[in-house]
Amino acid sequence: MSTSDLPDPALHSTSAPPAAGTPAVGAVGAMRNARAQLAELLGRTPESVSAISRDGTGWQVDVEVVELERIPDSTSVLAVYRVKLDADGLLLGYARSRRYTRGQVDRQ
Repeated sequence: MSTSDLPDPALHSTSAPPAAGTPAVGAVGAMRNARAQLAELLGRTPESVSAISRDGTGWQVDVEVVELERIPDSTSVLAVYRVKLDADGLLLGYARSRRYTRGQVDRQ
């Protein structure tokens, strides 16, 4: 068995089970899981994670993905996907929440 076949210790804890309502994976594990599972579904490599938060039963992660590469790069089209994970870091669902060009700045 190669080292790539071994489970990632950052994704699963070997200590006592978490208290009720506490996610089994931490923030880093949730980010990794969200990126990996979304990439598998979309067939695109996520560029970054822009937000992560716990909700009642797991995690909500906002992942940015390049949807259309253009030249110059500042005109490429990106999307933010909101990924919902359960307490074990498994994907429950996702939805595209925003599309924008890379050079676009949000007005606050």
